[in-house]
Amino acid sequence: MHQAHNPSPLSHKKALLAGAVGNFIEWYEFAVYGFLATVIAENFFRLQGESAMTGLILTYASFAVAFFFRPLGAALFGRLGDRIGRKPTLILVLVLMTIATALIGLVPTYAHLGITAPILLTLLRILQGLFAGGEYGGAVALMTEFAPRGKRGLYGAWQSLTVALGLLAGVGVVALLTAVLGQDALRQWGWRIAFFLALPMGAVALWLRLSLAETPVFMRARAASPATVVTPGPGAMSYIIALGIGRLMAWSAAGYTFLVIMPTYLQSALHTQLQTALLIAVISNAGFALTIIPAGMLSDRIGRRRVLMTATLLLLVLSFPLLRILQDPASTLLIKGLAVLLAGGAVGLLAGPGPAMLAEMFPTRVRYTGLGLAYSLSNAVFSGCAGLTITWLIKQTGNLDIPAWYVVITAIISLFALMTLNKDDHLRDLGDN
Repeated sequence: MHQAHNPSPLSHKKALLAGAVGNFIEWYEFAVYGFLATVIAENFFRLQGESAMTGLILTYASFAVAFFFRPLGAALFGRLGDRIGRKPTLILVLVLMTIATALIGLVPTYAHLGITAPILLTLLRILQGLFAGGEYGGAVALMTEFAPRGKRGLYGAWQSLTVALGLLAGVGVVALLTAVLGQDALRQWGWRIAFFLALPMGAVALWLRLSLAETPVFMRARAASPATVVTPGPGAMSYIIALGIGRLMAWSAAGYTFLVIMPTYLQSALHTQLQTALLIAVISNAGFALTIIPAGMLSDRIGRRRVLMTATLLLLVLSFPLLRILQDPASTLLIKGLAVLLAGGAVGLLAGPGPAMLAEMFPTRVRYTGLGLAYSLSNAVFSGCAGLTITWLIKQTGNLDIPAWYVVITAIISLFALMTLNKDDHLRDLGDN
């Protein structure tokens, strides 16, 4: 018991690794599906008599449907994690999520199964979304509750860094498979390898989580007298979750638009070569990764509010100019690379303090559930639907500025939500609420 309440520095590091590695797998798959969207559309959603753009829209629809099961997973596994503990719940969701991801690599294509193939793929995406919904809330609770005083932003930022690493791993694997196998082999069967790689990743993550202790903050809350535990009522809880969604909206929308959908947008709307589009995606994700940890550390010093509002303002001001650079045929690859590097860096400034900001919004007894729901609902609407919304609007209007409009509108809403942040939230102890 003493060790649980006073974790050693080694326990802190193990918590970082154990919490982050599951999120890495989740976002690796997220990236692989996004970067292989045109390949998946061709294999599963290129229905007879329909255009390639329609197949792409159906692919994104399958993607979006899975995202809407994440909040259900956040509620289901969140309640479990708030009752029995972070560790056992995170082990369960990791195993289920890894299996669902690997099974996607086994589904026969539309040419072999007909309409059953896209249905099976979508069902696996739904299961994956359900299980992944229980990952984020627990991992952020685990990492921030283990964080030493004054380092909660830094610890939470490592969770976001694994998003960047997962996205980079995803685009890296797709680029490597394309280079080694060639585009024809990738489209026929090579894409399956990317999903099978979830199995060895999951095995490493499971080993790390099995050796982990429960968080000291959760142990104190469970040992406390019920009379001293404060939990918000249903109305108050709903308000806090809605506020959290508003604060995350720009992060969700800009993150997906600039980090994941960009290769497909460049190929389908601007007719860029696949390898060039993937290179640009690598650069934008590198910019994202570079700013996450510094942003988390800065938020521990000057507060979450200042860092998050500055990043949101940057996205608001820069989205249209950055997109113009990508659209301009005269722009060199270097100029385009610098533009997306800046865009990715702005998203990283949101992702650094974001997890700690969410953890500080909820009391210990409902933290896993609350922050998981806020995050998964925001991602379901503003990340999961981004590809579908942007692609459909471009098809309907022919307006290639739709991605910038999407980011700007969500950034304006997020600015108002972020104004409600207290300047000293980063100074409070998580066990005090």
